[in-house]
Amino acid sequence: MSSSLLEAVDVDAPVSVSWNLWQDVERWPTFLSHVERVKRVDARTFVWQLALPGAEKEFVAELTEVIPEDRIAWHTTQGVEHAGVVTFHRLSDTTSRVTLQIEYDPKGFVERLGALTNLDSTLANYDLGEFRRAVEREAAQGGTAD
Repeated sequence: MSSSLLEAVDVDAPVSVSWNLWQDVERWPTFLSHVERVKRVDARTFVWQLALPGAEKEFVAELTEVIPEDRIAWHTTQGVEHAGVVTFHRLSDTTSRVTLQIEYDPKGFVERLGALTNLDSTLANYDLGEFRRAVEREAAQGGTAD
């Protein structure tokens, strides 16, 4: 069974600030509740450690497309089957929309239950809210998320 989710969040910050935080994969655990750690292997490859209710996972992901201030796409090369893209949209000089799209193949009872009950979507919405708060803090401080 393949599953997908599509979620978006509007952020009171320019695309550049949203982009700067998201492109720094090692900072993902600060706003992605299920991500324990992301370790950079090289410029395009990362090891993720996830902690989901009832499921600890580790997988290797590779960036497949990086267009600054526009999109970041990836897919897994080891571990879970997962691919995604985050796109950044300028709404105005001071606001942006960040859209997250993920395709995945849930394995095991807990992951299948999450997909069937829309828990995955709820978690993605929560995490995008955390991302929005982090970006807006960065913008309020007058800096970038670097």
